[in-house]
Amino acid sequence: MDGTQLVKGVLDLAVLAVVAESDGYGYDVVRRLRAAGLDEVGDASVYGTLRRLYAAGALSSYVVPSDEGPHRKYYGINAQGQAMLRSQSVTWAAFAHTMEQLLVRSGVRS
Repeated sequence: MDGTQLVKGVLDLAVLAVVAESDGYGYDVVRRLRAAGLDEVGDASVYGTLRRLYAAGALSSYVVPSDEGPHRKYYGINAQGQAMLRSQSVTWAAFAHTMEQLLVRSGVRS
């Protein structure tokens, strides 16, 4: 199974979870996702997800000046994003439970 397809399906949830932990700029979010084990996540996918979640009203943003290069746009989760995170977490938990039950019944997992 191609892990990149799985990541695409849960990238919104993963990004919301990372940003809920602490605000971050694009590459920081990428780095934290990879450190959490999502090694196959692409930079462009994360940047696009951040922009889409911001446009959907789930994230707020602010710019932090940098002495070492261009200013960084940080993203933080807001109340709408927290609600989205909770809702998607429930959906994910139900899906993961269903998959686990299917694997147990098939004898793959015990």
